Amino acid sequence: MERAAKKGAVEELNGLFKTTSVAIVAHYSGLTVAQMQKLRMQMKQAGASVKVSKNRLAKIALEGTDVVAIGSLLKGPTVIATSNDPVAAPKVAIEFAKANEQFVILGGSMGKTVLNVDGVKALASLPSLDELRGKIVGLLVAPATKLAQLSNAPAAKLARVIQAHASKSEAA
Repeated sequence: MERAAKKGAVEELNGLFKTTSVAIVAHYSGLTVAQMQKLRMQMKQAGASVKVSKNRLAKIALEGTDVVAIGSLLKGPTVIATSNDPVAAPKVAIEFAKANEQFVILGGSMGKTVLNVDGVKALASLPSLDELRGKIVGLLVAPATKLAQLSNAPAAKLARVIQAHASKSEAA
């Protein structure tokens, strides 16, 4: 790799690390090209990304970022998964690791917090940002729905009483 290409790769990685909220590091030795493409596709669908780079360049790119703590995990053939949603990358990484035993999660970082494998699993078990937003909207809409049902109920009861009274007077 030429010096200019190395510098460009370091700048690109540094920009990625500065804007990401979570980074997961894993060994990928033994995965086929098709499996790596599947991992990239799954990450992209979840709003995350996967980068494979030279560990030395990645360590240089980590300097001055919040996820600098993952530098110690960069040994051997490693892949770095990043996402702005703190749950997206860990969730996809854990699911992929369950299906592919060659994909071994080493740990990660969420902001300045260092995560071990159990921390990554805990993040993966949380609901995603979209799921949480849906739950909040559901909670906000529920009282309005109940209020509408309650306001319609007395009118419906009154209409049934009047109908029953009208039916009685017609029968008599």
